[in-house]
Amino acid sequence: MTPDARYAAAADILDSYLAGDPAERVLTNWARRSRFAGSRDRAAVRDHVFDAIRQRRSAAALGGAETGRGLVIGLLRLAGTDPDSVLTGQGYALAPMSEAERSHLATLTETERLDCPEWLEEDLRASLGADFEQALSALRSRAGVFLRVNAARSDRESARAALREEGIDCEPHPLSPTALRVTDGARRVHLSRSYQEGLVELQDAASQAVSDLIPLPDDGRILDYCSGGGGKSLALAARFSGQILAHDASPERMRDIPARAARAGARIQTVASADVEGRAPFDLVVADVPCSGSGAWRRQPEAKWRLDRAGLEQLCETQAGILRHVADLAAPGGAIAYLTCSILRAENEDQIAAFLTGNNDWTCERMDRLSPVSGGDGFFIAVLRNGD
Repeated sequence: MTPDARYAAAADILDSYLAGDPAERVLTNWARRSRFAGSRDRAAVRDHVFDAIRQRRSAAALGGAETGRGLVIGLLRLAGTDPDSVLTGQGYALAPMSEAERSHLATLTETERLDCPEWLEEDLRASLGADFEQALSALRSRAGVFLRVNAARSDRESARAALREEGIDCEPHPLSPTALRVTDGARRVHLSRSYQEGLVELQDAASQAVSDLIPLPDDGRILDYCSGGGGKSLALAARFSGQILAHDASPERMRDIPARAARAGARIQTVASADVEGRAPFDLVVADVPCSGSGAWRRQPEAKWRLDRAGLEQLCETQAGILRHVADLAAPGGAIAYLTCSILRAENEDQIAAFLTGNNDWTCERMDRLSPVSGGDGFFIAVLRNGD
């Protein structure tokens, strides 16, 4: 495919996305139909699509329309590329620009320039304070690829050297002593011996950092209540020799945990919802609760534009309910580690304040917020202790 044809393909995919289809599904279907597209073509088209979604508001403003074609024109203008050089009408390229498209001028407002959802501006300003512009600007760019070194099997420099031998270059990241940022060869990670033998796992640097902040009991048991694929469980298992139980309300999300744990040499047992209460109490309950994902918008850009006020309020109700429930699962003197990948106070500090107001026997030992400005995702952690 020519570069022009890649943009044309991206425009078609974006039209389907704007009509309501998930971008990943549309990309997968396009790749199956487009056998002529090589791996580099598929990667380039994918990058164009997700760059346009991350910068959807600014691209639409500069392109003059919230359509696949409009987003591509806006994306090119954001990159400083003359759209006339791409929309040539030759071969499989998009048709040449009309005079209206060519003469379209737009002066972006601050929130358009930062691709900030209009309805969420006030919440984000209140939540981010002086970091508002820098944080939202960071979330417009692609996320880095990070690895967590399995401290139970290797150290950071040894893992880095092993990866380098397989053509994967990494550099240490300051957010966590186990974090490596992949600078070259990211597409080879899954096939590398270092990954397959459990020396490293894919995990965002900020996610590693909040895992580092979780206080582990000297012995006893840990419940990872909203485990998903088990990333936090694996990170904790690297520095905890006791029993870790992983639970998720959607059991299918846990299907890879046994294989990941075996690869890492970790002891993690999955547990069904019906059996959790019977296994209580736990010395530590980790609750990485469902959230807006606003701290990870560069990884999941569709979530930014799918979220609305009703959805946010429903998430907050779910989070409060989970907090109340896991409080009953913690042992006397036990702890809850409440986590989100959100940058919104409503899901973070406000949730903790409301919980403490209704639960006088609990105290907050620490509260930390990691900004996307630091290079990883935006994350929040609060450690709560049961005084009984």
